[in-house]
Amino acid sequence: MKLSELKADTNARVVSLGSDERFIKRITSIGMNEGVSFEVVKNDRKMPVLIYVRETLLAMNRKDCEKIEVEVKA
Repeated sequence: MKLSELKADTNARVVSLGSDERFIKRITSIGMNEGVSFEVVKNDRKMPVLIYVRETLLAMNRKDCEKIEVEVKA
């Protein structure tokens, strides 16, 4: 499932980051690597997705979230 599809208060893990090399370099520089766990803080339509990862609150644009494949942690 895509990161943009997750609801608030969901814990998940990054499975893959897509294939665009420029995107991967940019997104990994802010701490979003394959295998990293995070929590969705807020996901309102037409607004950036707020996630808490590596003790940092990130606001990610929706286009970037569409490129990130995740799995929900049980």
